[in-house]
Amino acid sequence: MAHPPRHEGPPPEAPHPPGPRHDEPPPPFRLPLGPDERDQLLRRLLPSLDAGVYVLDRQAHLVYINPRGEQLLRRTAADLVGHDAHDQLHRTADGTLAQRSECRLIQAFLAGGTTHADSEWFARGDGSLLPVRCVSSAYTIDDEPAGNIVVFSPRTPDEEPDRSHHTELVDLTDRLALVAETTVALTSTLDMDEALRRLVRLVVPRLADWAIVDLLDDNNELRRVTVVHHENGAIANITDLEGPLPPVAEHSRQPLSQVLLGAPTMLVGPETYDTLPDSGIAAVQRDLFTSTGMHSAVIAPLRGHLHQVLGALTVGRAADSRTFGPTELSLVDDIGRRAGLAVDNARLYERERRSVETMQRHLLPPMLEIDDLQMTARYLAAPHASEVGGDWYDLFILPDGVTALVIGDVIGHDLTAAAQMSQLRNILRAYAWEYYGGPPSFVVDRLDWALPHITTATLATLVFARVEGPEGGPWRLHWTSAGHPPPLLVTDDGKVSFLDDGQGLMLGIGMPTGRPNAIAPLPPRATLVLYTDGLIESPREPIDRGMADLARHAASLARRPLGVFCDQLIARARPQDNEDDIALLALRLPDRHTAGEPETAARGTGPNPRAS
Repeated sequence: MAHPPRHEGPPPEAPHPPGPRHDEPPPPFRLPLGPDERDQLLRRLLPSLDAGVYVLDRQAHLVYINPRGEQLLRRTAADLVGHDAHDQLHRTADGTLAQRSECRLIQAFLAGGTTHADSEWFARGDGSLLPVRCVSSAYTIDDEPAGNIVVFSPRTPDEEPDRSHHTELVDLTDRLALVAETTVALTSTLDMDEALRRLVRLVVPRLADWAIVDLLDDNNELRRVTVVHHENGAIANITDLEGPLPPVAEHSRQPLSQVLLGAPTMLVGPETYDTLPDSGIAAVQRDLFTSTGMHSAVIAPLRGHLHQVLGALTVGRAADSRTFGPTELSLVDDIGRRAGLAVDNARLYERERRSVETMQRHLLPPMLEIDDLQMTARYLAAPHASEVGGDWYDLFILPDGVTALVIGDVIGHDLTAAAQMSQLRNILRAYAWEYYGGPPSFVVDRLDWALPHITTATLATLVFARVEGPEGGPWRLHWTSAGHPPPLLVTDDGKVSFLDDGQGLMLGIGMPTGRPNAIAPLPPRATLVLYTDGLIESPREPIDRGMADLARHAASLARRPLGVFCDQLIARARPQDNEDDIALLALRLPDRHTAGEPETAARGTGPNPRAS
């Protein structure tokens, strides 16, 4: 076992970033042993030391603490081993968790070599703070960086701290402001692409003139998603450098590959790529440094909540002659850590959103193809809620051939409301099928009676309607409403009318009622619109204003194709401050039946359906 070299005089300075230098840092503490031999040696030597000692792996997690360290920290090895050392120990003088970009021990860990820190504070198990002086030294195993060993001893709180710590934190206020702004930028959106765009435009040009983000997808395929460059006072996306990358090579010793495989943040210079590339991704990185002219760069891992590496952030300097140092290394590491959590959150949100959209597609029915009838529907979730909610539409064919239309709204804007909506929809379908020969009010009364007994839904509104008439027309609408906004009928020449008849009490209020029915003709080429209140309600305007706007816009769109009609109606009529779901179901009648074709005029006969 090779011991660290002895030094006479003052302690050595912290190591400088890569590049020309006149003073070399002491070589890292080396353990040329396998893991088992190393553990045996540590167990023999370190317990006898009259100083606290803990050992970190490459991810800065504690893998060992000696008995004296447990005694000083008033914590057991079982409490500490396996956890992030910074989160567990490193504190400021007032007891708050130290900023990673400010923490001298994190800087020492990232920079390698040996660093003295004379004014640190460690958290104790009893909640008190332990003022300490430390020496942090990197160690290797089989010539590969393996982590750090930290030796610490108590100091009195009033001892004069080492002022070199403060001289290294040049422009600390600006750096902390950058960390704060980065946090806000990353946490104020769940759109991953937007979050990364905000990130690189904060880093460039304040920290570097180049910024690159590489991401691993769920299949471990690597893609360069963002490359930005600051030049002549402007920030530009360099799209030619973006796109898919070669796979991460486990045998590669180059920095990007190592970071993507779990290594900590690294300082990089052009000399790193002077040798022949050992993989496809290393060749791409060499070309990147050549084409951009970067002479100093930092590559930081983007880690998720479970410390999984999701990608890498590279910041580099070309026009700026300064090289990155340990303080900036720690800063970029902190930014990368926050960016990784933001990427992880965005991916979790996107997975949940896709799952919810799949659920929505199963909850809401497909459109039907019915001879000459056009039908389409739209669903928009509440802007600040889940992608599904209590609003729904339904359409199905009854045993007598009549087309049934439903629009409804269960109170709520979340998955619970969606589940309750599904219960109501299925019960309503069953009753409509069983009592298909009766009026719509009979079906809705049965549903209202069953509501408290076989569902978890509390309050709901709906319109249940039958489109009656022979094939080819003339047709009529036969409906009842349970406290729901009235259907809107728009004729081909732009006349609009709300079908206000058939109004009854909403479902779930517990009052017995005989609901009314209503019947209205459906003219040729007219458009029938069933909708939920999210299309017309505003917290700042009366409901009459919303209904008037709906009628006005519907009239102007009367002859537009039905899909365009629906999209434009929502875009134009929806109040700006609306925060509710919207469901919309539209039906357009054809011209009257072609002359000479036979009519089937049996009462109650509906159009001929074909499931889409």
